[in-house]
Amino acid sequence: MKKVLLISLLLVVAVVGLAQFKVAILINGTLGDKSFFDSAARGAQMINKELGISVRLIEMGYNPVEWEPTLEDISDSGDYELVIVGTWQMVDVLARVAPMYPDVKYIIFDTDMDYSTGKLGNVNSITYKQNEGSFLAGALAALVSKSTILDNNLPDKKVIGLLGGMDIPVINDFLIGYIEGALYIDKDMKVALSYVGSWNDPAKGKEFTLSMYRQSADVVFAVAGETGNGVLEAAKEAKRWGIGVDSDMQLIYEAKDMDIVNHTLTSMLKNVDFSLLRAVKLYKEGKLTFGKNDELGLKEDAVGLAKNPYYEALLALDPTMKAKLEQIEKDIIDGKIIVGTAIGMNNADLDKIRNAVKP
Repeated sequence: MKKVLLISLLLVVAVVGLAQFKVAILINGTLGDKSFFDSAARGAQMINKELGISVRLIEMGYNPVEWEPTLEDISDSGDYELVIVGTWQMVDVLARVAPMYPDVKYIIFDTDMDYSTGKLGNVNSITYKQNEGSFLAGALAALVSKSTILDNNLPDKKVIGLLGGMDIPVINDFLIGYIEGALYIDKDMKVALSYVGSWNDPAKGKEFTLSMYRQSADVVFAVAGETGNGVLEAAKEAKRWGIGVDSDMQLIYEAKDMDIVNHTLTSMLKNVDFSLLRAVKLYKEGKLTFGKNDELGLKEDAVGLAKNPYYEALLALDPTMKAKLEQIEKDIIDGKIIVGTAIGMNNADLDKIRNAVKP
C-alpha cells in the first residue's frame, strides 16, 4: 500500500511540475504592427488564459545584433522550460544557441530548420501553408474585380495586386497561392507586384500601393507586416480595395477608422496565435515532437480568410460568390485543389510565373 501511495504522490508531483513550467516568447521586432507579431502576442495571452501557463513576452527590436545575446540570456537563466521565437531571421541564431542548452526546449514559428545537422533535437518548427489561404485571397480578389456588386470606377482591365515585404520564399509562397487563386477564377487575370524591402514602413507601403492602383489594380493584398498597413491607407485614399494579412485588420481598425474598414475586403489570417497555443498545449501533454517541422494549413485552421461580419455582409450581396469561395476552401481541404508553393522553387520558375501575370 505504501508503495502504491508513493507512486501516486510522485505522479501528482510530476503533473503539477509540468503544469507550472514557464514560457518565454521572443519577438525579433516590436509589437503594434497590427499583424504578425501582434498575433504572437495574442498567442501568449491565450496560452496564459487557457492553459494557466506563465508567459513572458520580450520585444527584442529590429536590430539583429540584439537577438542572439537576448536568446542566450533567456536560455541561460534557467527560468524557462520552453522558449519560442519566430521568422526566418532567427534560424541561424537558434541553430547556434539551441545546441548550447539541450535541457531547454525551443519552438520557432513561420520557418523550418535544418534538422539534418543532428544538433536540433530540442527544437520544433512550425510552418504555415500561407499559399492555401492566399489562394482564397486571390480567388476573392478576382471575383470582386469581375463583380458588378461593387462600384470600382475602373475599366475592366482584370488587374489585382500584391505588396510584399521582401522578395523571399515565404512571401513568394503567398504570391504563388494568390496568383493561382486569381487564375482559377479567370485565366486572364493580371497581378501587379511590388516588394517594399521593409517590414515597418507603412508610408512606403502606401506609396507603392498607390502606384499599383495607378496601374489599374482594384484590389491589393498586403503581405508586408506593419508596412502592409500602408496598403489599407492607400485603399481608403484611392477608394479601391485592400486585403490585410496575419491579423483581422477590419476588427483592429473598426474603432479607429471605418473608412479603412469599408475599403478592406477581409484579411488572410496566418493564425500564429492559435498555432502557438496548439504547440504549447501539445507540449504540456507530452505530445509535441522535437527535431521536426509541423506544417499547418486550412485543414488545421492555421490559415484562412477572416470571416468577420463585414466579410459576411459582402458575400451576402452575391450568394454565388459566397458558394464559390466555400467550395474552393472545401476542395483545398479535401485535396481536390493542390496549391503550388514557392518553397523550394528556383528563381527561373518563379520569374516565369511572375512575368506571365504582369500587367
